[in-house]
Amino acid sequence: MDTKERLKKLIEENALKRGEFILASGKKSNYYLNGKMVSLESEGLYLMGKLIHNIAEELNVDAVGGPTLGADPIVGAVLTVAAMHEQKLEGFIVRKTTKDHGTKSLIEGPLKEGAKVLMVEDVVTTAGTWLKAAEAVEAYGCEIVAMVCLVDRQEGAEENVKKAGYKFMPLFKREDFGL
Repeated sequence: MDTKERLKKLIEENALKRGEFILASGKKSNYYLNGKMVSLESEGLYLMGKLIHNIAEELNVDAVGGPTLGADPIVGAVLTVAAMHEQKLEGFIVRKTTKDHGTKSLIEGPLKEGAKVLMVEDVVTTAGTWLKAAEAVEAYGCEIVAMVCLVDRQEGAEENVKKAGYKFMPLFKREDFGL
């Protein structure tokens, strides 16, 4: 079984729940995808790290990051895989709100102005939080090369990301799980 197929199997076994759920948006759904059930498990996180590292390498980016909390473990995994390949790659996390102490940073990590960036996230619905984080990264002076998520729920994220001018690259879509 290849890396992507194994990751899909882990998502189906651990992250996908069927039933009646109320989403953060208030919408009802007959399934729930909790990406953290895969990104906070060793094999799932490693597989994500490998797949997204390959994309980062293809796109020749300088940094990988995204909004806290979904991006946090993914960023760590991609950086670890890069180090295993003796490659330099920076990571960053975008906070929900600016810190009110210290440097009052919205972006944490060694992100440098002018960096070519790959934005990551676990599960996206409309991509609102992701795009807000992208705005902060662009305001910092970086170029977003693409946006990669673990799963696209296919409820507007792709359209919203493309409308904002970014390349959208989900590892999986809702339809890949027969939903």
